[in-house]
Amino acid sequence: MENTTRKVWDLPVRIFHWSLLAAVIGAYLTNRLGVTYFRYHVWCGYAVLVLVCFRILWGLLGTRHARFRHFLRGPLTTARYGAGLLRGSAAHMAGHNPLGALMVVLLLAMLLTQAVTGLFGNDEIFNFGPLYGYVSNARSLALTSLHRRLFYWILAAIALHVMAVAYHRYVKGERLVVAMWHGRKPAALVPDGEEIRSSRLWLAVLLVAVLCAVLAWVVHRAPVPVADPFN
Repeated sequence: MENTTRKVWDLPVRIFHWSLLAAVIGAYLTNRLGVTYFRYHVWCGYAVLVLVCFRILWGLLGTRHARFRHFLRGPLTTARYGAGLLRGSAAHMAGHNPLGALMVVLLLAMLLTQAVTGLFGNDEIFNFGPLYGYVSNARSLALTSLHRRLFYWILAAIALHVMAVAYHRYVKGERLVVAMWHGRKPAALVPDGEEIRSSRLWLAVLLVAVLCAVLAWVVHRAPVPVADPFN
């Protein structure tokens, strides 16, 4: 494998990817299971929030193909890539292609919004988000409504992402899922100088620890959620 493949995705990116998938599925299931699982729904939300914030920081501090500046492209380049994709002539990319980069940013933005609005939400029965005490009941209900409606947009984006992965697998012959598992792509698709040598795991662990500590501090200092019957 060492001679025929080159490493593109670092370990933190791979752990992030699969952990985020698990957290989103967990959040969905605990919501569907009813109010008695609200506590676990909140914990899944915490996981989504920490993971998304980590990925944003990792997009600035991480390895080559994880950094936004290495895979985000302007509208003209993205449009040209999309046109090439329709013609079947789009170039292979070592990391994210321009359209994939847009999906990364879109999903991060939507999931961040979803996680943050959930902190202030309530189920109109007896469960409240950990930061409910900072807003009025009316504002909490508005954020809860956004939280619910945004989920369907997230679901649509995930479906689009899965279809794109399937297209790359069965039309272009790129095994993106496998690459996101072991971090390597065929050497022919990774130009010289674009292989990564280190995952900077120590930095990723430090960032996650700091984010967890900040979240715990914010939640601990929040007012105790109490429903306001007059708002």
